[in-house]
Amino acid sequence: MVVKREVVKRNTWQREAVREALELTDGFISAQALHATLHATGSPIGLATVYRALADLAGEGDADSLQSPEGESIYRACSTTGHHHHLICRNCGLTVEIAADAVETWAQSMAAEHGFTQAAHVVDVFGLCPNCSAAASARP
Repeated sequence: MVVKREVVKRNTWQREAVREALELTDGFISAQALHATLHATGSPIGLATVYRALADLAGEGDADSLQSPEGESIYRACSTTGHHHHLICRNCGLTVEIAADAVETWAQSMAAEHGFTQAAHVVDVFGLCPNCSAAASARP
């Protein structure tokens, strides 16, 4: 018989420092950039610790995590609880959390059609926000 134990993460000062720095950040940020921000304020926290804390926060739903168009994992403090999607500006990083009922219906339908259960998905739409679109149009 296999007994599973729930692992409870301690709320260490390092984890709290990462959480607070993430909450003070506008938009998404990489672990390296967040680490640099923490070091600029005098924090001795290590880069590996920042990576672990961000992964834990994302796993618990306290942070959003996605891959940038360059393939790097980036994070931001989550302002919406529960499942949601994002519109993300490729230029300035502006992020808008959106509900996408049509995507939810389609994902469940596709999974069921192919015999999949407990389906999960991630949908992030990258484009240019209105300000960046206007700036791009104004350039000669």
